Amino acid sequence: MAVKKRTILIHADESCLGNGRDGKNPGGGAALVETVHKGRVERRDLYLASPDTTNNRMALQGAIETLKELGRKGKALEIVYVSDSQYLVKGMNEWVKSWRARGWRRKGGEIENLSMWKELVALTEEMSLKWKWVRGHSGHAKNEYVDFLAVRAATDQLSSNGFVESGLCEWLARKQSTGQFSGHDPDADLTDLKGDNAN
Repeated sequence: MAVKKRTILIHADESCLGNGRDGKNPGGGAALVETVHKGRVERRDLYLASPDTTNNRMALQGAIETLKELGRKGKALEIVYVSDSQYLVKGMNEWVKSWRARGWRRKGGEIENLSMWKELVALTEEMSLKWKWVRGHSGHAKNEYVDFLAVRAATDQLSSNGFVESGLCEWLARKQSTGQFSGHDPDADLTDLKGDNAN
């Protein structure tokens, strides 16, 4: 009998302070991981930091660390990964297939961050995973939340060292008290998961 997969929704973002400038540019990455189990919403956060990086590297590293942590759970998962990084989403949805067909090269030559791309692809080989792009800084509450976590991680060089209890609801309550995200229901986009994760 086929094992029923639990659906996981991930919103992720990255930050690099001074991205592209000379000198060291500290960065951070973050993910909000949500699922519904027996009718109850479960949320976890993950965040990480690097003392010298780029936005693109942090997008890749954030995905790698989040999926590694999920892989340790050892359960059959259906993952939807939402990011405002076109580099990450287009890379996984479009570019990787042609890169691999060319022996891990692109038409223009070398692939930047090649070892990270290879690690991410290897991690996802046995996963059921959809990559979705969302426009950043456009009023999407969960994207804004992970942006907050990523900037904080970059600024203070903080790492959660795995999943920790999520602070989404407290953060959202503070924002709503100032008139932001009025009426936003953090569970609204999890409605479809409730049927998927009934067991």
